[in-house]
Amino acid sequence: MKELKDQTQDNAERTRERRLYTPSVDIIERESDTLLLADMPGVDENGLDITVEKRSLTIYGKVDAEIPEKHTLVSSEYGIGDYQRSFTLSDEVDTEKIQATIKNGVLRLVLPKADSARIKKIPVTAGV
Repeated sequence: MKELKDQTQDNAERTRERRLYTPSVDIIERESDTLLLADMPGVDENGLDITVEKRSLTIYGKVDAEIPEKHTLVSSEYGIGDYQRSFTLSDEVDTEKIQATIKNGVLRLVLPKADSARIKKIPVTAGV
């Protein structure tokens, strides 16, 4: 795929002392755009930060799961932490038109192809 290149960063500077997970991502190339689906359980629209800088797309999801007051954690099998993943975008992506939605911990990013990258159908007419 020409449009996205994964650039997972293990040495990223972190400001929170939390586990940092790399979300699992599916990338689906369609005719006029590319769809990116990322699993980020526990993240909602308020904890999501998506940036594009110099063709680098970074997804950061913050999970706020705290133990309620006057309760004690007895056992913990589920690791809680934040999510981060970065991709390098090609010139084929129109970064001004990227759309993002999140529902039930699944991030949907629609990366529209630039007009110059779209396949153009040339109409053919019968000659005279």
